[in-house]
Amino acid sequence: MRDTRESRLLLVLLIAIAFALITVDIRGGQESPVDGARQAAAAVFGPVENGVASAVDPIGNAIGAVRDSGERHNRITALEQENAALKAKLGSDDRNRNRLRELDAMLKTAGAGQYGIKGAEVIAIGAAQGFSWTVTIDVGARDGIRRDMTVLNGSGLVGRVTTVGPSTSTVLLANDPDFTVGTRMEKSDELGFATGQGDRPLLVQLLNGKAKVKQGDRLVTFGSQADKPFVPGVPVGEVVRVDPAGGGLTRNIYVRPYVGFTKLDIVGVVVQAPRSDPRDMVLPQKPKPAPTVTVTVTPPPPDGQQTGRQQGDAQQKPADRQQPDGQAADQPTGQGDPNQQPQDQGDATP
Repeated sequence: MRDTRESRLLLVLLIAIAFALITVDIRGGQESPVDGARQAAAAVFGPVENGVASAVDPIGNAIGAVRDSGERHNRITALEQENAALKAKLGSDDRNRNRLRELDAMLKTAGAGQYGIKGAEVIAIGAAQGFSWTVTIDVGARDGIRRDMTVLNGSGLVGRVTTVGPSTSTVLLANDPDFTVGTRMEKSDELGFATGQGDRPLLVQLLNGKAKVKQGDRLVTFGSQADKPFVPGVPVGEVVRVDPAGGGLTRNIYVRPYVGFTKLDIVGVVVQAPRSDPRDMVLPQKPKPAPTVTVTVTPPPPDGQQTGRQQGDAQQKPADRQQPDGQAADQPTGQGDPNQQPQDQGDATP
């Protein structure tokens, strides 16, 4: 449309008519004369507006999602970090509970044997000295640790201290092939020497070749002179196999150690030996066997039959039962055998 004088007059006229209609509509309120025209226009153009809105809304939602994606990503990242922190805390709590149980068991063992111990934590496995079964603990000379001290935990004998530094020490484990400790059998007091065999049971050579040993027997440390490197009474393990006696001077048995050498954490170094040999006091109590419950079932008698007791009860008369004539049940009634004649009858004739 060209910009002419007539077009400008038409534009001004349309604007004036629009303002007039708006004024009439506002003043008319709900009874506005243009309300019918507005409803008709809504009926005509409403579906078109809905279609346009339906086509435009996904685009708007997508634009909003893109705009908010950064905020959502940051929130998800924060939630993931919180979950990781909670998992780490729960894992730490479980580990702390396990360590508390280990510490409690070790203190009970030390108390039973009257050992003065210095608590330590295993911080490394293996050492530069070349031993195949060693651990490093976080106590050393500054903590009063010396070479050839006994190391134990809540289960029993762990090993002995071989190298001491200012703040750390190396412990040779009892299952190392270079490890040897004197042992004593529970109750029988048979002596022997236990040697480590890595991940296999300890090999124990008893000094008495004819010693009576059976599976399940237990051993403790015999102790060393001046209590170094071993104090007496520390639990060693339990017999799992016995070689047949071959008439030799010694006898070999195999002992499963109480200590799990692959999962060491809290240990104690014995810095003060007991005043007297605790003997078997440190060994754990053997579990008591569960009592055997015996149930005896008496089958009922066959149908139509009575037991002897029931038959006797049926034949027995009550002692206090009265006869019809008032006489007691234990007095003769004269109703015996009808063929039997009275023995004390005389002449019936007066």
